[in-house]
Amino acid sequence: MPTAAIGDSGPEMAALVASRVLDVPDFPKPGIVFKDLMPLFADGAVFRAVIDGIIAHHGAESFDVVAGIEARGFVLAAAIAYATGTGVVPVRKAGKLPRASFSASYALEYGEAVLEVHQDAFTAGQRVLVVDDVLATGGTAAATLELVERAGGSVSGLTVLLELSFLAGRDRLAPREVHALWRV
Repeated sequence: MPTAAIGDSGPEMAALVASRVLDVPDFPKPGIVFKDLMPLFADGAVFRAVIDGIIAHHGAESFDVVAGIEARGFVLAAAIAYATGTGVVPVRKAGKLPRASFSASYALEYGEAVLEVHQDAFTAGQRVLVVDDVLATGGTAAATLELVERAGGSVSGLTVLLELSFLAGRDRLAPREVHALWRV
């Protein structure tokens, strides 16, 4: 008997997300099972339910702008921002932004990476909802939260579609709250 899907927005939302994620074995390298979220984005009704669920969890009045982490976080951020009438800010890989930027590096299992955000991306104290597709070790999220605050924003929430709990990213981000729609 399969175990019920779990997530911070309840088992129904977790099951909905889980139903549209495909496992791709041995990608990007042997032994890794990649969780492909593209089928979720491609299903209009499911994508709308997920975006509505994220907004319902945080409350549309709890943030002024949405920051999306490259690249699938951009899809989520744009949809949330459109639905709530707020702005969207991209958090990009190094070298992709044209103006003065803050940068933060973080460790990967095979090296280091750098994220950037424009220095003027947020006004002082602006409430920022940060969104991404997957929370793994927490390095990307931690770097993003640091960047938001360095640029003058105030993190009002962090949401991911999928949390790989066995990698303990939530622990790395404590005491910040993490909202994951599906936890595996």
